[in-house]
Amino acid sequence: MATPAETFRQHFGGSGRCFSAPGRVNLIGEHVDYNAGIVLPMAIGLRLWVRAGPRSDRQLHVIAHDLGETDVLDLDAPCRRTGTWRDYLSGTAFHLEAAGFRLIGANMLITSDIPAGAGLSSSAALEVAVGFALLSLAGHTVDRLALARAGQAAEHDFVGTRCGLMDQFVVAHGRAGHAVWLDCRSLACDFIPLATNQCAVVVADSGVKHQLAASEYNTRRQECETARQHLASRFPALASLRDLSSADLADALDVLPEPLLRRARHVVTEIERVTAFARALRAGDWAQAGALLTASHRSLSEDYAVSCPELDALVAAARQIPGCYGARLTGGGFGGCTVNLVAPEALDVFLREVPRAYARSTGGTARMWVVQPADGVR
Repeated sequence: MATPAETFRQHFGGSGRCFSAPGRVNLIGEHVDYNAGIVLPMAIGLRLWVRAGPRSDRQLHVIAHDLGETDVLDLDAPCRRTGTWRDYLSGTAFHLEAAGFRLIGANMLITSDIPAGAGLSSSAALEVAVGFALLSLAGHTVDRLALARAGQAAEHDFVGTRCGLMDQFVVAHGRAGHAVWLDCRSLACDFIPLATNQCAVVVADSGVKHQLAASEYNTRRQECETARQHLASRFPALASLRDLSSADLADALDVLPEPLLRRARHVVTEIERVTAFARALRAGDWAQAGALLTASHRSLSEDYAVSCPELDALVAAARQIPGCYGARLTGGGFGGCTVNLVAPEALDVFLREVPRAYARSTGGTARMWVVQPADGVR
C-alpha cells in the first residue's frame, strides 16, 4: 500500500506541506465545559496528519487516506450535515471565513493515528489540523483561539453536536509535559506539569463507538439549561450551573425535579473535583488524584447517566489492579475510552490484566495506550 506521501504525490504532484494535530484525553471535568465550568485535559501523542498544497481555485480536493475515500468540496458552496467527515472540513473552513480569514483552495490528504469514535477528539483534531493548514496555505498568521472557535462552530452548525470549546482549545494549545487547566467561561488557562514518570496515564478503549450527534449528548446539554431555568426562580442572577455551589443546590432541592437534580449535582460536584484534582496534581498526590477520578466516574454513571456497561466494566477491571490510583470514563460517554492513573511499577500488570478482565466480563477487546502530554497543532 502506498504511503500517504506517495499517494499525495501520485494524485497532486509535489510533496505538499505537513500539518498535524493531537487527540486529547480529558483527565477530569466532564460535561462541564458547556456549563462554563473548569476542565483539565491534555493533548496526547496520537495525532492526525494533513498533507496539503495550494490550488488556484476555491475547491478542496481531499483524500481521506485511511477510509479510501475522496471528495471535492467547494469553499463557496459548503454542504452541511452530510453525516460524514466532510462536515468537519466544510464547517471549519466556512467559520474561518466568517471570522474574516479569506481562504484559498487546497489539495489535501488526511491520515490519523487517533481512533475514531473513541472519545479522544479525533473530530477536533481534524477540524484544527485542517483549519491550521488552510490558514497557513492562505498566508494568514494562525490565531489559535479563532481556530478553536471555528472548529466548535463547525460541530454546532455542520455536524449537529452542541459541544463546548474544550476539545478544540486543548488540541490547538496543548503543551508537551503539561495538562491544560482551562476556565471555559473566561478562557483563562494554565499549564500544570504532569510527571508521567511518577504516575502513568493509560487510556483504555472499550471498543464501543459513540456518535455524539446521534446520542443523548445534546439532551444532556438541554437538561442543564432546563435545570438552570428552574433554579432561576431561586437564584435570579444564575447565568449557568457553574455559578451554583453545593450549598446552593442543597437549598434548592424543591425546585429541581428528577432527573434535573442529578444532572445539576454532577456539574456542581465535578467542577469542585477539577479544582481538587489540580491541587493534587501540583502536589504529586496521586492517591488523591485517583480517588477524584473514581468519584467522577461514579457521578457520570449515576447522576449524569452517560456511561454504559462496557465503560463500567473497564473501570471495575482497572480498580482491581494494585497500583491503579483511579479510573473513569473520558469524553462524552455512551462508549469510547477510560482514563486511568497507574503507578509505574504496576504498569505491566495493568496493561496485561485489565484487557483480560474486560474480555471475561464483556467478551470485548480493550485497546490500551500509555499516553504522554503532547504539543498542540503544528
